[in-house]
Amino acid sequence: MRILRASDYRVMPWKNGGGETTEIAAFPEGAGLETFDWRVSMARVASDGPFSVFPGIDRTLSLLDGPALTLAFDGRGEVLIDAATPPCAFPADVAVTGRLAGAPITDLNVMTRRGRWRHHVQRVAVESPRALPRLGDLLLVIATREAVTLRTDDGTAALNPADTVVIDEEAVSLAADGPATVYTVDLWRL
Repeated sequence: MRILRASDYRVMPWKNGGGETTEIAAFPEGAGLETFDWRVSMARVASDGPFSVFPGIDRTLSLLDGPALTLAFDGRGEVLIDAATPPCAFPADVAVTGRLAGAPITDLNVMTRRGRWRHHVQRVAVESPRALPRLGDLLLVIATREAVTLRTDDGTAALNPADTVVIDEEAVSLAADGPATVYTVDLWRL
């Protein structure tokens, strides 16, 4: 188990230069935007515009904060992402434009290189202590606005808002003082 604190995340420009992204974790560690096998990040989207294109990458986008974002896929229609919709998975090598619903948003972005890794993202409500199964080779748990307590065979740890834990072996359960939401990212090596 490894805890990643939000204060230690790396801020870098978007691949297309249209804004900034906050990298939570990437593999291999220190990999750039052209060389990662998997990457988890957050981005503040403050205006409408095109998303960066990543050849050979699968992507899932989730809304962390803000009203809504509409993704307009080149020749493939539109998808609305808001607080009630599930994470949206799509190929990152398809041209897509984002349109805001009147205010900036913050998104959670998970990407894996096709043929090397795959991923699954879920939004999980933590209303009472609950076990989180680790389905893949790795499980990342990202706290959103509320702090949560993480319990493993090795003890307990607190995740503050926006902190992440990377779990590669232990079983884990979560608890919170009140209703809380986390995102889980299961990653499988192919």
